[in-house]
Amino acid sequence: MSALWQEILFSFLGGLGLFLFSIKYMGDGLQLIAGEKMRYVLDKYTSKPLMAVLAGIIVTILIQSSTGTIVITISLVGAGLLKTRQAIAIVMGSNIGTTLTSFIIGFNISKYSLPLLFLGAAFLFFTRAKVVNNIGRVIFGFGGIFYALKMMSTAMGPMRDMAWFQNVLAHINDSAVVGVGVGTFLTVLIQSSAATIAILQNLYADGALTLTGALPVLFGDNIGTAITTAALAMVGSNIAAKRVAASHVLFNVIGTVICLIALVPYGAFIQYLETTLGLEPKMTIASAHGTFNILNTILQFPFISLLVVIVTKLIPGEDEQIKYSAQYLDKSLIASAPAVALGQVQKEFVEMLILSKKSLRNSVEYFMNRDEQLREKGETYEDAINNFDEQMTDYLTLLFREKLSPKEGLIASTLLDGTRDVERIGDHARDIVLSVDYQIRKKLKFSDAAKAEVQEMYDLCNDVILKTIKSLEENNIALAGAALAACENIYALEKNARKQHTQRMKDGICEIPAGVVFMDLIQHFTRVCEHVRNILEKEIQGHL
Repeated sequence: MSALWQEILFSFLGGLGLFLFSIKYMGDGLQLIAGEKMRYVLDKYTSKPLMAVLAGIIVTILIQSSTGTIVITISLVGAGLLKTRQAIAIVMGSNIGTTLTSFIIGFNISKYSLPLLFLGAAFLFFTRAKVVNNIGRVIFGFGGIFYALKMMSTAMGPMRDMAWFQNVLAHINDSAVVGVGVGTFLTVLIQSSAATIAILQNLYADGALTLTGALPVLFGDNIGTAITTAALAMVGSNIAAKRVAASHVLFNVIGTVICLIALVPYGAFIQYLETTLGLEPKMTIASAHGTFNILNTILQFPFISLLVVIVTKLIPGEDEQIKYSAQYLDKSLIASAPAVALGQVQKEFVEMLILSKKSLRNSVEYFMNRDEQLREKGETYEDAINNFDEQMTDYLTLLFREKLSPKEGLIASTLLDGTRDVERIGDHARDIVLSVDYQIRKKLKFSDAAKAEVQEMYDLCNDVILKTIKSLEENNIALAGAALAACENIYALEKNARKQHTQRMKDGICEIPAGVVFMDLIQHFTRVCEHVRNILEKEIQGHL
């Protein structure tokens, strides 16, 4: 490799690496500042499609990542908090919000990049205040972006006079389809539309590409980032995630087709903006990027329902919806009808117990199959159970302030204690998932006999929880007594499993490290039964 090519490659790749790091670092800082508010905004303010578009714009601007916004959206859809229709509207908004990065680049303040890097570093290292540190991340990332752009632009300088590079640019200028393909390929390769658009801005600013040649590349960049998000969603088998990702690709492909058909008038409009507003070349590309996504959203917004139908046809099937939020806790009942409100808490308590039962089933399936999607579902179950716990605790705390009869007060206190028990069942399910993660990392394997013992203990736990749920729903004390009696059998099962597994280790059938993990694993089922027993005893005493 000649010295010239070495300098070009090292400078360009180093600049690209710094750019990608800076974009992510700035986004991380913004997310740390924003915290969980982004998830809250997408959850609470997206009931109407127009509001969902606005929420998508705002969240993407704040976290500087359309992929980040879509990932949050996918998790909310998977949790049953958002419908596909709302998610598609958020995706449209995220496409508009992500154009802010290209406008930032369009200001071209590279000469201030080094002072910004120093200021960001000072905020990071000269104080322990978290808020100041997070602001430092944003400033440092901001400075890194412009310094990286300067590095890439300098590296590409010698290439502009090379014949082969001029030929490539000539093909892009002459063929819109080639331009779309190049933009798509580069974005998928680099995994960042912001980076490819920044390169495009430099090429257009240097006169290497005409506006007619640059616009199709820009359209391809949007398709490329949608494909990247789709690939991320396809890793799991969540149908809702796949539909949201597919809608993102479909949205950008449809917009690209429309704009390619109208490329001449569209290009003339961008040229008019450039001339009339006196835009710098980089800002022209930024304006084209923003215009494309705004126009695309306006054109497709009325057809969101049609997009839902299309992605549903493309990706058929239904996911198991994990209930993420309480539905019976009406706060207006607390003051007006506290006894009714208490009854609503009892209903929600049963729903929470059902959720914990599903979480336990999921964790055991993960132990048996080691399927990655079950691990991800386990995390969702854990979040959902914790959310239930928080909502019910808040509701009961407000209810305690009202005038309750002694019996109602006792039931309310028992329900509060009971939610702790149910939440702990969810924790044991989570711990089983974590145990399986450890088993996978350490490449631990269990014999069929060991798996059968785990299955037997789970079956007993599941049967006890099922009887408990039914007894609470039917107010059946006899069934609660039967469940309590069955609960006692778990100790005999655990003792037998320990004895059998110890013998397997002696015989060399199971390795000692795996044996230690097994002993810890089966303890979770005993603990689950103990928490269910606490609930059953209070039910039999008439406190539930």
